[in-house]
Order: sequence, then structure tokens, then C-alpha cells
Amino acid sequence: MILSYPQRIICLTEETTETLYAIGASDLIIGITQYTLRPPQAKKEKPIVARYIDARIDKIIEMKPDLVLAWSDLQANIASELIKNGIEVICFNHRSIQGILEMIQKLGGLIGKSKEAEKYALSLSKRIEIARKKGAKRIVKPKVYFEEWYDPIITGITWVSEIIEICGGIDIFEENRHFYDAKRRILADNNEVVKRNPDIMLASWCGMKFKKAKVLKRENWDRINAIKNDEIYDIGSEIILQPGPAALTDGIDIVMKILDNREIRNGK
Repeated sequence: MILSYPQRIICLTEETTETLYAIGASDLIIGITQYTLRPPQAKKEKPIVARYIDARIDKIIEMKPDLVLAWSDLQANIASELIKNGIEVICFNHRSIQGILEMIQKLGGLIGKSKEAEKYALSLSKRIEIARKKGAKRIVKPKVYFEEWYDPIITGITWVSEIIEICGGIDIFEENRHFYDAKRRILADNNEVVKRNPDIMLASWCGMKFKKAKVLKRENWDRINAIKNDEIYDIGSEIILQPGPAALTDGIDIVMKILDNREIRNGK
């Protein structure tokens, strides 16, 4: 029997779009999300059919995709509606770096490009190992606080916490990264950040523009080393919060540079 692979794919999240471009399968994409910024040519070449937690269901049905790619429970309602209308949906649900690499290989297998996907995943793995070895050499490992949302405060998801460790930092809320859902990563008390006193604050407000002034107004936060030393950094959510290639390339590079620069300033 000759296998038939999908020829008309709609990507409801950025990471599958970037992956398909990376493994030479961009011609299969017939629709993308409004928030797709990577690669930059995607928005110029592909029609927008969704935002993130909502989509133009009728439009997608009219386009007659033979596969729709989604991510996590956040898109469960979209996936359900499409499935009810006879459309095949694959919903990835990974949260870790290993999960990202496996997603890439699974996606390659779905479209008949297993070798290309494996090669790409291997190249990303090598980058990660280079970063890990560099991070392991840090004499002083700074305490890092990552903020995914500001009200209520939500701490970092698994792959973000792993990136902090790879780059030689200590995620001060490492225990929260094991929770798949954001609700269980909500801080009950904002003063817990004050108590743990991070050296560096990284923020990516899940698609919303980061506002430093909001952070500086928080009660007691002027006691935090990261605030006192102005070690507050905004990282684009399309990079660090993308459960795909962006986090493992630019995401690691940005976090590594932030930690490197602090090391240089402190002379160690």
C-alpha cells in the first residue's frame, strides 16, 4: 500500500509553521494564525485563519484542509468543532524541551519527511548541548525569576525553566514547572518573589506588551536584587513562549546573553 501524506495543512500555532518551513515543507501550509511571526515570510505567503483560542471555523472548513495542527487544551474547543465537521486534527500537548524535539520528529513523520525532521531536531539538540556545557561552567549561578503573566502572577512553564538551567541560572520557582496548566503556576502571594530575591527577572506576558512600570509599583519589590540593579528583561513571547524551534534557538541565545552580560559586569 502506498502511503498518502497530507497536502493541505493549517497551522493553528506558530511552532508548527516554523517547523514546516525549516524542514522544507512550507508548500503544504494553506493557513496560519494571526500571531505567527516566524518565519517572517509566512505572513506574506499564507492566509490567516485564526488567532489563538478562536478561529474562523467556517473559513477553515471551506479551505478543505486534510490536516489541522493545534497545541494543548487551550485549542481544545477549536479542535472539537473541526473534528465534528469531519476534519482531521492533530493536537500536540508537549511542555518540555524533549517534547519540542519529539514534536518536530512526529510532525516530520506525519508528512513523509522523517529524515528532514530528524536532521533538524538533531541540529537543535547539538545547539542545546553546546549551551548546556557553557552554562555549566558558570562559577556563580544567578537566581532567575520568569514571569509569564502579571495579574495574577504566573511563573514559567517547563521548557522556559529548563532553558534557564541550561544557560547556567537557577529558576527560583523550579517546582512550578511540573504543572501543565497555568492555573497551578499562579502565585498566591506576590511577596514570595521578594522572599526568594532573584538576581534577574525575565518577563514575557503571553502576547501582551511588557510594562516595566507595573512591576516597579509592586509593594516591597524594591527590595529585590533584580529590581535594585535594573536586571529586568522582556523577551518576546513569540520566542520564549513558543513550544517549538524559536525557544531552542533565539530563546536560549537571549537568556544566555543576559546571563553572560551579568557575569561580565560582576567580573565573574
